[in-house]
Amino acid sequence: MSQKSITLIIVLFVLLVLGMFIFAHLKSSELEEVDLQPVQQEEVSTDKYSDIKRIDAKHYYIDGVHTLVGEINFPTPCDLLETDSLVMESMPEQVRLNFTVINNSEDCQQVPTAQRFKIEATASSLAEFSAWFMGREVEFNLIPAREGELPAEFELFIKG
Repeated sequence: MSQKSITLIIVLFVLLVLGMFIFAHLKSSELEEVDLQPVQQEEVSTDKYSDIKRIDAKHYYIDGVHTLVGEINFPTPCDLLETDSLVMESMPEQVRLNFTVINNSEDCQQVPTAQRFKIEATASSLAEFSAWFMGREVEFNLIPAREGELPAEFELFIKG
């Protein structure tokens, strides 16, 4: 082998090794940039009410007043349900039902307990309803009352 061939092979080998080191350095600096960027993680809900995604209510419409009654199961008997309704002026009216929980107890026995609610709203018979629980929208299932039933006679036997 001639001197030129040996020199050429050595130069190519040095360039190959040098290229590998440059490539490794670029990849490590790229990884450092990725590590420095904040990682967007999904928020893990620590809310003890996060499993409440649907509210069922029996719907009565008597003399221009919608009455909605039902119950929601909570993890403790210390959870108190507070409700209100907001009728938005549109045609047909849109009624937003707000459900919030008040619990001032720091230590309460973990016994599942149902809390009943009764909400009234004056609106037309075509009103549309939406439910919000603790600031987030939840599915709202309206069960029409039978003819002659009154809200005072409410008993909930919803399975499902």
